Amino acid sequence: MLVEEVMKKAAVVWLAVDGGRPYPVWCLWIDGALYVVSGAGEQSAPGLADSPSALVAARGDHGGRVVTWPADVTRVAPDGELWPVVAPQLAGKRLNASGTAEETVARWAAGCVVSRLVPAGEPVALPDEWEAAPPRPPPATRRPAKPFRLHRVRKPR
Repeated sequence: MLVEEVMKKAAVVWLAVDGGRPYPVWCLWIDGALYVVSGAGEQSAPGLADSPSALVAARGDHGGRVVTWPADVTRVAPDGELWPVVAPQLAGKRLNASGTAEETVARWAAGCVVSRLVPAGEPVALPDEWEAAPPRPPPATRRPAKPFRLHRVRKPR
């Protein structure tokens, strides 16, 4: 229930595939599954198209992680039954797409991968390597304050 509520509002999630470093992708939640488009002319999703599973992390409006969940990954084939239902909805949500939604769907069918991520278990705790790194020290420095003096100091002659 938590996963579905959070994912309905998510436009971007962080994916980790095969224990690799997490990366952000835009996505769309449709009927209990998360859909991600990757490939030529679209976002890069290293390893997602060939992996059977992934770890998905969603953040809230405040920027903090809300939920992380394991997912089973499958491809949505252009000749499959899900394609005519899912691809037009994805194309409608694709920001700054070149061409119409129909042209975008045709381009995806020719050279992109649409991945379907379905929740595969309960939400999980984040691995330690996903924890935020401590902030780096800023390169700027402050000028030290001048000492306080009650009287006027004369310059030596």
